[in-house]
Amino acid sequence: MRIVIAGGHGQIALRLERLLSARGEEVAGIIRKPEQGDDLRAAGAEPVLLDLESASVEEVAAHLQGADAAVFAAGAGPGSGADRKATVDRGAAVLFADAAVRAKVRRFVVVSSMGADPAHQGDGVFDAYLRAKGEADAHITRQEALDWTILRPGTLMDDAGTGLVRLEAHTGRGGVPRDDVAAVLAELVDTPATTGLTLELISGSTPVSVAVKSVAGN
Repeated sequence: MRIVIAGGHGQIALRLERLLSARGEEVAGIIRKPEQGDDLRAAGAEPVLLDLESASVEEVAAHLQGADAAVFAAGAGPGSGADRKATVDRGAAVLFADAAVRAKVRRFVVVSSMGADPAHQGDGVFDAYLRAKGEADAHITRQEALDWTILRPGTLMDDAGTGLVRLEAHTGRGGVPRDDVAAVLAELVDTPATTGLTLELISGSTPVSVAVKSVAGN
């Protein structure tokens, strides 16, 4: 498979690139800064220099041509304001989905956030983030040309992954290591039977592969 990842230098994306390349997939990661390229190459991924805040649908679609799957793992990140939540967490996600449709890439996996909701109330930056993610998710779920799966992890942690998770439509609040988020994404990319599902993810007691199989087809 050829898999293109938006936000290729993110903490989850780099972990995912290592997992996918280790199992023999062809992986490309979209990055904004040339100096990030070496980290992607070290992870086994091909760096693609492209700014999703200024690129056109046609430009993004050109980099998605021939891909078997696309993963949106970009984010404005901590320390960014509400404006960039709108341009990255919503705008770039919508752009990437529209480009996938244009390039006829059906399999589309999204890293969203627990609590994402276009109707979320509040004036804080995190409130803006949850609205932006919710609006992006809503747009993606309306794309009939995409076989989409939306993953909504709980609080992200840097602890070493355990490989044990809880993956359900509604898990309740909790944390999850980024290692385990990447492991679940790697399974989801290769499990099109999860198409049409929005899944929450926290640490749990079920091995990742078993957890993904248990929700597939539901």
